[in-house]
Order: sequence, then C-alpha cells, then structure tokens
Amino acid sequence: MDILLVASAFNSLSQRLYAELSDQGHRVDVVLASHGADPVRAAVHELRPDLVVAPMLKTALPADLWQEHTCLIVHPGPPGDRGPSSLDWAIAEQAPRWGVTVLQAEAAMDAGAIWAAEPFRVPHVGKSDLYRNEASDAAVTAVLTAVRRYAEGSYKPRPQSDPSIGVVWRDFLRQDRRRIDWEHDDTATVLRKLRGADSQPGVLDELLGREVFLHGGHPEDQLCGRPGELLAQRNGAVCRATRDGAVWIPELRPRRNSGDPAPFRRPAASVLARHEPALRLPESPAPLEPEPGRRTYADIRYRQRGDVGLLGFSFPGGAMNTDQCRRLLAAYRYALTRPTRVLVLGAARDFFSNGIHLNVIEAAPDPAEESWTNLNAMDDLVEVVLRTTDRLVVAALGGNAAAGGAMLALAADQVWCRTGTVLNPHYRRMGLYGSEFWTYSLPRRVGPEQARRLTTEALPVSAATAERLGLVDRLVPAAPGEFAAAVERLATGLAAEPGLEKRIAAKAAARAADEGQRPLAEYREAELARMHGIFFDPQAPYHALRSAFVRKVPTGSPRPLAVPTGDVR
Repeated sequence: MDILLVASAFNSLSQRLYAELSDQGHRVDVVLASHGADPVRAAVHELRPDLVVAPMLKTALPADLWQEHTCLIVHPGPPGDRGPSSLDWAIAEQAPRWGVTVLQAEAAMDAGAIWAAEPFRVPHVGKSDLYRNEASDAAVTAVLTAVRRYAEGSYKPRPQSDPSIGVVWRDFLRQDRRRIDWEHDDTATVLRKLRGADSQPGVLDELLGREVFLHGGHPEDQLCGRPGELLAQRNGAVCRATRDGAVWIPELRPRRNSGDPAPFRRPAASVLARHEPALRLPESPAPLEPEPGRRTYADIRYRQRGDVGLLGFSFPGGAMNTDQCRRLLAAYRYALTRPTRVLVLGAARDFFSNGIHLNVIEAAPDPAEESWTNLNAMDDLVEVVLRTTDRLVVAALGGNAAAGGAMLALAADQVWCRTGTVLNPHYRRMGLYGSEFWTYSLPRRVGPEQARRLTTEALPVSAATAERLGLVDRLVPAAPGEFAAAVERLATGLAAEPGLEKRIAAKAAARAADEGQRPLAEYREAELARMHGIFFDPQAPYHALRSAFVRKVPTGSPRPLAVPTGDVR
C-alpha cells in the first residue's frame, strides 16, 4: 500500500515505522505536521495515499483529512486511555503494564475505534527510554497489525463504546504535579518524578536561586546531606540530597525566560558553572568497575566475565561530548590491558551512540572550535577501535545509532543489533560530510555504491535491512531488558570457539594489508579537511541546522519525504 506518515517530528518511533513499513513492501512517505495543516493537506492531495498513519502528533489532524481518509493514530496508552500525557501517568502511577493503541482519528481526542492494541511491561527506566524501547516495540506490532487488517478489508475496528473497554481520561501532567518536595519526598519518589520527565518536559525546580528544569535521575547509595543540598559532581552530573539519600541529575535546562542564551538541555555541572562561576562542588569519581550491588551514577562501566570484557557506556540522548569521548577512550585502553579474547562495547539498553554532542557545541563560546575538538576526540576513539588487532571487538547495539555513533559501531569486528534498533549511517541532514573513518568502514562493509546511497539519501535503516546490507552481523531478537544478558551469552560462546585465534590472526593480517594499501591516517586527514571547512565557515548550513535541531525549531521543506523503493533494502 501507499502509506503517508504524519508526524510532528521525525522522531525515533516515526523513523522505525518508516523503515519497518518499507521492509514490508509498502511505499512510505512522511510529512511533518510541525509545518502546519496546509502542507499535510497538500501531501495527501499530491500522494493520494491508501492510508494515513500518525505515529506522533502534538496537534490534531485537520478534520477534513480524517473525514475524507482513513487516518490511524498511534496512542501510547492501553485501550480506553485518553489524554496527552499517557506515558507520564504510567510512570507516575507505577503501572506494572501499559500498552499502545492504534485507533481511528475522530473529533474527540483518542476516542476513535480501535484497530489494534499491544500491551507491554513497564520497567524502572526513564520515559524516553521506555518510549524508544518497550513502547516502540508494542507500537510497531500494533501498527503492522492495523495495517494488515486495513489491507484485508474485512476487519471492523472496535468502538470504544464497547462495555469491555474502560475509558479513562488523564489530564496533561502539569509541573505542579511533577514538582519535587525535597524535604518530604523519599529517593524513590524523587527518581520516579525525574524519570517521568527525563527528556521532556523536565521537572521545574530552583537551584542556586534560578529556575531550571531537571532532566534524568539516578540513585546514589553513599552520599547524603541536607534535603535539596548539592553534594558533588561527577562527569557533568550533579548529586543532590533527598530526605533519605541522594540522586544524580545528569542534565539541566534553564527556563526560557531566565536570560540564559542556551535554554536547552546540557550537562548539569556546566549549566550551574555558567551562572555561578565560584561554585566548587567536590568531584566524586565513579569507579570503572564498581562493587557488585553498588547503586550510583556511572556512564561508563567495565566488567569481565572469563575471556569476555564488557565495556558499557550510556550517555543522555546518545550524544558524546569531548569529555565523554576522552573518558570512553581511556576506559577502552584500560579494557585492552585485561586478558580477554572478546571485548563488547555498548549500553545495556537504549541508545548506542549518536555521535558528537550538538547541545554542548551549541552552548560553547566558540561552536566551531568545540565542533572540531569534539570530532577529533570521537575520531581518536574510533581509530583505537579500528587498530585493535589482539582480540575480537563486538559493538552491541541495544538501541539506535546514528552519524558518528553508527560509524563507531562499524569500527568493531562484529555488530550485534537488537531487532528493534534503527540505524542512521549518514550525516547529510545536519549539513556535514562526516568523519569517524566512515570512508573506510562503510564501503568496507556494504561496498562503495551502497555506501554512497546510504550517505546521500540519508534515510533510517531498520535492523533487518542493516543485516541484509552487511551493516550488521547478527540480529538479537531480545526484549529491551533482556538484550544485555543475551549479548553476554553470545560473547561467551564466541570467546570459547576453537577457531577464534585464527580469526584474530586473520583480522590482524587484513588490517595490515589495508594499512599498506591506504593508511588510516589518510582517511582521517581527508575527512577532517572537509569537516574543518564546514565547521569554520560561518555560512555553512551546519550552523543553522545544528541550532534549529538543538532548539527544536522546525526546518526544511514541508514537502513529503519519500523512501526510494528498492534503494536501501
């Protein structure tokens, strides 16, 4: 079928549906509702789709659209749930299970007939993690079911007047409901409030006399102090005391009317330092190999299980700033000193990496210089992975990877990918040529012609398509919370294979042969020359695109974005 996706933003779920519906043989186009109702109407008139699907909307579809065409809305709540803050309420009310419902658009919000629904378990994670993983898995299953039922033509969607459906309206979850009472809320309550707003909208609070939004939360089991007191900093995060412990807050966002020129999320310590240069919070370093059972914030961790080393990293939003790249490189070099045969890189769940940190760059006094420094730090990391020849390196993608983060994965010997993952192995939509040795790694895996297509068409790629193209070596069909354990089992099996030493030797020989043909330094020099020209050209589109992305300002043409059938599958 011809399917038009209408979304307020081309977010993770929209990209995954775009890719997976295309894998099913449908022709898929996307139009962004953020440009207003007229471009949506124009897209429907021009494309005449068989079906309209709305994966993520912040505004209602025009009435004439759903009156004249079948429009399916993806609602992140179980059947009968209504309202704009569904996942927020699921976390706030500690629901053990939740769901996604695909319903037909009509005048009343979320009140349309139900085409499909899929339940999911709610783990103790942040809202954005939950959305990208358990909720996304359920949404894809529900949408594919709804599309199949619509195509068959005989299915009758279930009206919500059905007595078996309990209708519950949940209001927008406002800041007064999210607000933390530092004197009285226990740590579990504080964490639940922080996690329920980790990406958007954040929890409005006051720090050092200024209003800021708090983003993300992690427990701390050793530090303590007066409730609300700032206790320490670690790798950009700040630790704040609760009445019975403490929490780590990785990011802050100044309130828009605060006068801060960068009112967007960035590392918490840097936000406080800008407003209070004299503030000197003690540094509380996190051990790379924490004691078993320790509950504290550590964005990089290392474990060893027999002949397998597991280097885990998890950065907010998947972006990696200069400091994070350098610390991960140091941890990687430490891992290379350990006696292992297989080294696994990746988070236990959610994002692998999205490359350089655009928010930190945008907030820097000299964004061009910070772009350059960040990129070189990323290149340093990727180069060391590429030059590792004494063991097999596995990139384990429990979540999405994009741009330089995708190229970091491709630097490994094997890429193992959870089946729900989406890859964006390109840079063009940010106005960049790219680096991270992509001109070496990408053609090496998929061939020069396919590498050209991936980087010029700049489309999201499903895990299944990535495997067919050669971007991914193994698909891991695990639930989000089971991915890490599945990877550890697979890595243990790989390390025990009798022919592993021969594979490592063959890898070293291939790297030496490639180096003789064209040194890695030449790839890096050529890529960086292109990137330097972009970063230090004030008129380069990258600067406006970066600023718009960080500040969430709609950009680009309102014309629909089409998947060129057959080119990326």
